[in-house]
Amino acid sequence: MPRFKIQDFDYLEKSPTAPATLRNKLSEMLVCSTNARARVESVNPETGEYRVVLHGTIDKDESKFDDWGW
Repeated sequence: MPRFKIQDFDYLEKSPTAPATLRNKLSEMLVCSTNARARVESVNPETGEYRVVLHGTIDKDESKFDDWGW
């Protein structure tokens, strides 16, 4: 899996984004985090619309990912 970098946050807000592409980038971000949590702010059962907020810290120590080939 590629290494998520601070500069990749700009990519997350580009739209439209295919769900599979967004899933991959979010997965990279979560795997490269030292801690993470999620808060569901809202869910509309009628429309299926939702809002989820992620909060965490990106691990900036890239040397630990060198062993993984990232």
